[in-house]
Amino acid sequence: MLEMNAQSRVIAPAELGNSLRQAGGDPLDRRSRLKFFNSTFKIVCVSAAVFVCLVLFGILILMFRTGVMTFETVSFKEFFFSTNWDPENGHFGALLFIFGTFALTALTLVLAVPIAVLIAVFLAEITPVWLRGTLRPIMDLLVGIPSVVYGYLGLTILIPMLRELTGRDLADGLLAAAIVLAIMVLPTIARISDDAISAVPKKYRDASYALGSTRFQTIFRVVLPAARSGIVYAVILGMARAIGETMAVVMVIGNTPQLADSLFTPTAVLTSNIVMQITSVEFDSTWNYALYLMGFLLLAISLLLIVAVRLLQKKGAKAS
Repeated sequence: MLEMNAQSRVIAPAELGNSLRQAGGDPLDRRSRLKFFNSTFKIVCVSAAVFVCLVLFGILILMFRTGVMTFETVSFKEFFFSTNWDPENGHFGALLFIFGTFALTALTLVLAVPIAVLIAVFLAEITPVWLRGTLRPIMDLLVGIPSVVYGYLGLTILIPMLRELTGRDLADGLLAAAIVLAIMVLPTIARISDDAISAVPKKYRDASYALGSTRFQTIFRVVLPAARSGIVYAVILGMARAIGETMAVVMVIGNTPQLADSLFTPTAVLTSNIVMQITSVEFDSTWNYALYLMGFLLLAISLLLIVAVRLLQKKGAKAS
């Protein structure tokens, strides 16, 4: 019995090692396979990122090279500082579209930002937990509604309503487009601002209440300043969507190449002008080159806004 036990104590570890190697393979081979798969996955991810960057860079180059051909027949001063857009007669002044784009974006933010911030404050600071869990998913759903739906509602409901209120035959213009865009970007700004306000540490609120501040003072003098970078981040994202929006704007702004002298004057912006005219021009024409240059301006503005968002994110990370 003792001899058998001794033999079993000597043989069992060897048998156990053989069985483990047969079941799991050589540990060195397994480590090599894991290293190979990890390296392959890293190469695929880096290749995908490089491919996306190359595509974006290619689009930029295409838009720029095609757009700058406008200046072969049109002067830089005329394109950027003239409001005379008459392609049939060789006039390509884009100032009215550039001005309309920035005016529409500014008016949209004036309408949307205060309401969005108040909604965010309501969701993060005032709403009961049970109601907050219902309202936040609803706001997320509103973000995903297609823009053409907002444009159609603006065309069929908002425009007639403005006509009745103002007594005008036409209510298309900056105000109608700004209201539609404000409704579109409001959920985006509100939800991101809500997350920024919710991320403010509770100790800030406790310290404010300990010093005798009211709830109103705590929210507007402590919480909102602490969440300022996140709110600005939300506003920039909303601005980027407002600048690049097309279908909703086309349906309510009037699409008339004239400088708007009032909120109810039909006008046009960069996106609406490109959409309305790009299909009816020849490719090798100054008119088409001018539309490409407008598209490049929109793309450059969007990239600048994205860079601003990234800088704000880094600044917020350092501050935290």
